Amino acid sequence: MSLAATARITAAADGSLPVLESDGPLALRRTRAAGPYARVTVVGAMSAPLGGDRLALRADVRDGARLLVDAAAATVALPGRSAAPATYDVTLTVGADAELRWLPEQLVSAAGSTLSMRTTVELAPTARLVLREEQILGRHGEPSGTLATRLTVRRAGRPLLDQELRYGPGAPAGWDGPAVLADCRATGQLLVVDAGFADKPVEARLLGEHAVLAPLAGPAALLTAAAPDALALRRVLDEALGLLTCPW
Repeated sequence: MSLAATARITAAADGSLPVLESDGPLALRRTRAAGPYARVTVVGAMSAPLGGDRLALRADVRDGARLLVDAAAATVALPGRSAAPATYDVTLTVGADAELRWLPEQLVSAAGSTLSMRTTVELAPTARLVLREEQILGRHGEPSGTLATRLTVRRAGRPLLDQELRYGPGAPAGWDGPAVLADCRATGQLLVVDAGFADKPVEARLLGEHAVLAPLAGPAALLTAAAPDALALRRVLDEALGLLTCPW
């Protein structure tokens, strides 16, 4: 039996969380933060998403607030009794002079699963964002499931980034060919949006063999990476995080 669940987070400038609403497999817990952020950890309360599940997570960072969202474990997309694809929609809104660090754990696309994930972000002109995405294509020793992801970011109502990626059975031919992922089975990106980049844009550069850091008009910076495994991917994403967020 498939399920539908929507979890919600609202962060206020005084450090409080006026809304912290768990639902179904999306259990939200306020956890201790080392810095000036209110911190929420997503804890998986059950196996999800399965085929046919419809999950949603919404976070609203009000003007002047600072929020860090992470996860206790990876999200594993699994096949279910339903042949319908699972969906996971994330909606993030960040107000004026507010900051959001969205740092979930990896999304693992298990063999036989089908998941469509969409992340939509709305930023005020003075909002700051750090957003990490990691996709692991198949568990150890198995092929990837079918995975489609789309990331849409708007700043001050204008498009900043809109990209869609597809992997696994049903994806366009060549996604695992030598010109795309080749032998890599981990891929991800780190997006940092900061008005300070307008005066001092990030310089384009390579980080390792399969990662590139590039400036975006916005102002923002995007690291895109592929790696043979999750550990190697996280190392390059952490390196980029340190390079891009030192002033924070």
